[in-house]
This record gives sequence, C-alpha cells and structure tokens, in this order.
Amino acid sequence: MTDEHRHTASGIPLAPYYTAPPPGTGHESLGGPGEPPFTRGSYHSTYREFPWTVRPLAGFGTAADTNARLRMLLKEGATAVNTVFDYPTNRGYDSDDPVASADVGLGGVAVDCVEDMLELYEGVDLESVSVSLVLSHPVAAGVILAMYFAAARERGIRLETLSGTLQNDFMMETVVLTAPQILDPGFALRLAVDVVEYCTAEVPRWHPVSFAGYNYREAGADAVLEIALVVANAIATARSMEARGHPFDAYARRLSGFLAAGNDLIEETAKFRAARRVYHRELSRRFPSHDPASTRLRFHVQTSGSTLTARQPLNNVARATVQALAAILGGAQSLHVSAYDEALGIPTPEAALTALRTQQILLQENGLAHSIDPLAGSYLIEHVTDELDARATAILDEIEALGGLVAAVEAGWVHARMLDQAYRTTCLTDTGERPVIGVNCCTMENEPPLKVFSPPPAEERQAHKLADLRARRDHRAVTAALDELTVCVTQGTNTMPALIAAATARATVGECAQVFRTAHGHWRQPLT
Repeated sequence: MTDEHRHTASGIPLAPYYTAPPPGTGHESLGGPGEPPFTRGSYHSTYREFPWTVRPLAGFGTAADTNARLRMLLKEGATAVNTVFDYPTNRGYDSDDPVASADVGLGGVAVDCVEDMLELYEGVDLESVSVSLVLSHPVAAGVILAMYFAAARERGIRLETLSGTLQNDFMMETVVLTAPQILDPGFALRLAVDVVEYCTAEVPRWHPVSFAGYNYREAGADAVLEIALVVANAIATARSMEARGHPFDAYARRLSGFLAAGNDLIEETAKFRAARRVYHRELSRRFPSHDPASTRLRFHVQTSGSTLTARQPLNNVARATVQALAAILGGAQSLHVSAYDEALGIPTPEAALTALRTQQILLQENGLAHSIDPLAGSYLIEHVTDELDARATAILDEIEALGGLVAAVEAGWVHARMLDQAYRTTCLTDTGERPVIGVNCCTMENEPPLKVFSPPPAEERQAHKLADLRARRDHRAVTAALDELTVCVTQGTNTMPALIAAATARATVGECAQVFRTAHGHWRQPLT
C-alpha cells in the first residue's frame, strides 16, 4: 500500500507524518477537561478521581441463570452490571408465543413478568449497583423498565434512589433490526420520550435513553455516521421534550450515549473526542441552556462484537484489548469488553472473566488513569478529531435538510446510508483489502477446537412460569390495567404510569407490547 492510499477505517486520508497541529487546536480552543466543548473529556478529573465504570454484559437462559452470572461478575470486581435480554423480550413477545419458540433465552435473558425481574436481580443491591438494561426497542424498553421499577418497589426500594440506564432508542425499532409489526418511527420516538419525561420527574438518577451508536455501527455505519446519528437522535429527543413543554436543562444531563470501539485505534480514540465536541456544539446552538453540563455527552462503550471472529477466536482477546484501550484514551465513562468467544455463542464463564480481567489490567497495571486525555496535542489525533467533526457535521446538515431524524428514517435515508457502508466493508473484507487475521489472511488448516457454552434450555421453564402466573393472577385487574394503557396510547398521554400499573398487576411483556403493536405496528421499512 502506497502512502497516498493510507486512510482511517472511515476513509480519512492520512499523511505519512504531521509536523504541525491543525489550526485551532491550542488549549484555548480545545478547552480543559470537563469544560466546553468537552473535547478533552466530560469531567475535570476523569479517571484520576473516578475510574470508568467496569460494566460487563451478561444475559442468557432464564432469570435465575443470568442472576448467577451477574453475581459472579460483581464478586470478581465488576462495579456495575449490564443485562442483555433475548430477542423475544426485546421485541415484546412472551416466551410461550409461537413467534418466540426458536429464540427463548438465546442471546440474552428471557423476562416475561415482574417475577422474572425479581429473580433476575435477587441478591443485587439495586440502591448501590448501577444497572444497565439493554433494551433499545421502545416496543419493549418501557415495558421492561416498568417491570424493573415495579420490582424495586416490591423490594421496598424508592425509585428516586435507583441509578442506571435504559437504551430505549427508537432507531433500533425502526432501522437496525426488523420483526413483525414494526412501530412507525414517530410513535416509537414518542414511547422513548415518554420514558425520558417520566424519569425526569420520578427517577432523577436514571438515564432514560442511551443513543445506540454501537448498534448503528454493528449494522454497518462507520465512525462518522455513528457520531452524526447519535447527535441527530439527541436533537430529535430534545425537540420532542421541548414540544411537551420541558426546559432543556430539566432533563438534558440524563441523556447519554452508547458507542462502539472498533479496530482503528487512532480513529476510535479521536471519535470519542469528536463526538463530545459535536454533541456540545449542535445541542448548544439549538436549545437554550444555563447549565454547561446539559450539553456534556457521557457514554458507555462496548468493544465491537462484529469485529470478533469465529476462526482463531483467541485472537479476539487482542482485538478487544486494543478497542478497550481506544475507549479509555478517548475518555469513556463506562466500558464492557467483549469476550473472545462471542462470535461462537454466549460467553463461557472463563471467557467472561477474562474480559473482566482485561478491564482490570488496563485500569490497575498500565497507568492509563494517571493523566487526563493523554493523547491531546498529538498532531495526528487532533487532525483526525477535526476531520471526524467536519464530516459528522456535514451529515447532520443533510439530516436537517430532510426535516430531521424521524423524517430521514421515514424516507429510507438512514437505511440506505447504513446498507451502503455495510456493503463496502464486506467488499473490502472479501477482497482482502481489509485484513482480518485468521479469516482472509494468516489462516490455519487445522484449528484447535474451542469450548462453547451451551445455556440450559429456557423455553419450557418460561412456559411453565407463565402458565402458573396466568392461573393465579387477578384477571380483572390485568384487563383494567391494559385498558388504561390503551387509553394512554389513544389519547397521547404518557404511557409509563400505566405500564408500571400493568406490570404490578402481573400483565406480561407480550400483553403490554401488543397494545402498542395494535395501535402503531403496521409500518414497513422503506427498503424492505
């Protein structure tokens, strides 16, 4: 490869070396850590005072299965937990629904009712442990959060003491994944904003939305599009809250992001810096604010699952470590390191523990927490940061010209951009221009077998639990609660109080989600 053809993963050209900083990258323009435009970090002290949150992800089988894994991770040093739910739960189907039969407890934990939620976090101190609920789809995100809140109340915990995050991203419902009866984009955003509005008033320590740049990236977006869509989603959410009469400063500090860490160490480090700057600038100029923290982007990072390989899977330890390093150098607030066997299935306990130890080694052995924004001032880092900023801003201008993010989704613009970038990445891998060790180069004829984790079957156990629930619950109370939820949907009032009441009455995930699908589940993605 000649020098003139070297570029970052997003296509930013790179010179052989740099001899001067880009214009405007002195201390006065960059600002200090914790100061606008937040290029150098979200907080003044960053890791010197508060290390990033070690938040490993877990979820498989039934609530009891996942509870054992969560408690193991906390015992071994995790400082928070990140719970992923199976496909039926994410899409709002009960485990005994015929649609769910092939996926119960696979790729995440099966949760159908409050009893499952109580079992999932049994023995976890919810008042001191921050919990992330990995449910981006608004069709089920609000339902599961309502069950989490109902379970907390039944444990005697006040909602205002809870801390954690719900992904709750309307683009996951309308762009990233497909399923029967997709909610239309406007209604999906409305449900997401219902959660923001409710938590602002009732659960002030909770992050009610986490704009899922990670998932955009896994669906094909490059680093530039990832930044632009996260910021565009924040703008759409803030406009919806503004339309409901809420001042920006009342809720903006609780908005958050969920970003990916890919293989390009330089670009990924610069991406986190650029994302904070673009977020601050674009929100500041659109929404009046008296609190500088309102435009401070805070985010969780997960190392990229799509870069992991089933061939020579132990190589993934190196990939995840470098990706985690980028997240730390870029100033992430929270981090999950993917396990080396995730391309094969649910991580074994050994692989999950290795991923946790990777974070602990980076935190405790390598001096990464000693200095804030350690790569600031690097000619290369500042150049790539500026390029990412400029390119993401140009995409934001395109989205605004289309009428905003909801309009861009409805028109198929977002789908087209993601599919185009995913196709180009695939072509580069297929031709070998994008090397993947063990896949298109450095291959082996006889690879040693790797132990694969087989979670215990969950479908039959969940079906028995659901049958028992339906036999003993108060059916009139469930019907009344679901009728009230239907009224909220029809009249346009906030759905969260009705969802919590329905969860408390022992309505199931599928029953609550069906109310949404009946009213607004007939949208078809433009490119399908």
